[in-house]
Amino acid sequence: MTPDQIILFSLFALVFALLLWGRFRYDLVAFTALMAGVVLGVVPSEQAFAGFGHPATMVVALVLIVSAGLVRSGAVFLITRTLVDSTRSLGSHIALMGAIGAVLSAFMNNVAALALLMPVDIQTARKAGRSPGLSLMPLSFATILGGMVTLIGTPPNIIIATIRHDSLGAPFGMFDFAPVGGIAAIAGLAFVALIGWRLIPDRGSSDTAVADLAQYIAELTVPEESDHIGKRLRELDETADKSDVAILGLIRDGRRLYGRAATARLQAGDALVLEARPDALDEFRAALSLDFSDAKRQEQLTAAGEGLEVIEVVVPETARIAGKSAQTLGLAWRQRTVLMGISREGESVKDEVRKTEVRPGDILLLLCPKGRGADVSDWLGVLPLAEKGLSVTADDKVWQAIGIFAVAVAIASFGFLYLPIALGLVVIGYVLTRILPITDIYNHVEWPVVVLLGSMIPLGGALETSGGTQLIAGALVGLTEGAPAWVILTVLMVVTMTLSDVLNNTATTIVAAPVGIQMAQSLGVSPDPFLMAVAVAASSAFLTPIGHKNNTLILGPGGYRFGDYWRMGIPLEILVVAVSIPAILVFWPLAG
Repeated sequence: MTPDQIILFSLFALVFALLLWGRFRYDLVAFTALMAGVVLGVVPSEQAFAGFGHPATMVVALVLIVSAGLVRSGAVFLITRTLVDSTRSLGSHIALMGAIGAVLSAFMNNVAALALLMPVDIQTARKAGRSPGLSLMPLSFATILGGMVTLIGTPPNIIIATIRHDSLGAPFGMFDFAPVGGIAAIAGLAFVALIGWRLIPDRGSSDTAVADLAQYIAELTVPEESDHIGKRLRELDETADKSDVAILGLIRDGRRLYGRAATARLQAGDALVLEARPDALDEFRAALSLDFSDAKRQEQLTAAGEGLEVIEVVVPETARIAGKSAQTLGLAWRQRTVLMGISREGESVKDEVRKTEVRPGDILLLLCPKGRGADVSDWLGVLPLAEKGLSVTADDKVWQAIGIFAVAVAIASFGFLYLPIALGLVVIGYVLTRILPITDIYNHVEWPVVVLLGSMIPLGGALETSGGTQLIAGALVGLTEGAPAWVILTVLMVVTMTLSDVLNNTATTIVAAPVGIQMAQSLGVSPDPFLMAVAVAASSAFLTPIGHKNNTLILGPGGYRFGDYWRMGIPLEILVVAVSIPAILVFWPLAG
């Protein structure tokens, strides 16, 4: 080995030892290794920060922003209401979400499929009161497995098809990967749903905000021309249960309907009296397309068109609103703010929320124009609670958000536009259509994950440039000389998987596919089974968060440590090899 190769292999060994140890943050370890590589001369200074502009890094950042836009538009709530039930057992939920993710990943980029389903999974975990870390990793693995089935499902398949065209004169077709990739995907999904998720350590919820949210007595208004006009109030109970909302009654013409409220038929302008957390209240409103207030106040609130935000505030004795109601204070017309709910421990609110006299110690849920929360709090003389990430769903733009996303993904999936560019255009579209306020964009990026990727990519490139990956490939050829075909394919898959867990799967495919063709030629057999082995193995990066972008995406939201992935990843990779080798030999015989 050359000195550069020795240094790089040592750096990689040290990085993975520290990451598995878990004593230091993964972004600090990776960035320190990058700086050491530059100082030691194995990473060129001009390439030191190239990883931060690499497509893989950009895809991760853009996907997180796009996911936030899909949440805010109500697209996530739409999928949650129609497909996902938080009362299902965890195993059933993982099986359903995994199947949906695998099917989507077969026909769209698997990163985009995870971008769509990851917020759904997090929302479901919140409703069920469990950590999203128990289901996000199975979902990520399922979307990776689904991408193996078709040509467009994952980049390694596209690269394999291109290499086959260059070497043998014809590429693989759209569904040539289906026999082997489909069997591997089905076996992998069964393992993930039945056994794999049980191997994930449960450290409790990584998102404690929901547990801290107060229950509010709140009101939502039935707008003109609502689809629910004429329905009985009790017909909304199913939607309320799914959203974790309790319907307490109905206010009509300023009067509360009590005993007959459940059977009352809804009219335009009716106010539903509810008890719910802020996030549940927003989901219920989005599900039924209800208004925040009456038509006049709704128009005042949304006049600026810059989006809305929800703030929670505590009322001290000296507050301007103490002893007054929102209506008498003129909160709506003075500050363009709606009092959505009141949390008063141990007591119920008898009157309309906006007509209720506010007492010191009450917690208020206020809805105001984006960026005005601090000014409104100062004017009222109230004390804002700690920032809890509350947002308001722009449910009138749900199909617009889905349409922009779907068009961009379709264009990218069929090769008309590079995926990072397509996702970048989605972000621009979301900002221009005000689905996602521009002030929120950078808040949704997991910056430690960006630093991890941006630091490791130059190190991986240096390993390839120095000949380190070719050194591994040469050793592989010598190791398998004279062995039976199934042994050769197994060793090729294991080594390719190992490389893919460390390097980008695209780089792994580029290195491993020519090695597979060389092995086939030395044996005098068809190269197709070797290319299929590389295709499946390169996509099977389940041991680390850096082997595949999907695993990187869930690192922060799932609250995972670097060493958590191998717990489910090792048996899954063994299973993929065990079912893929026989399938390859059956569907792609060595004789060709």
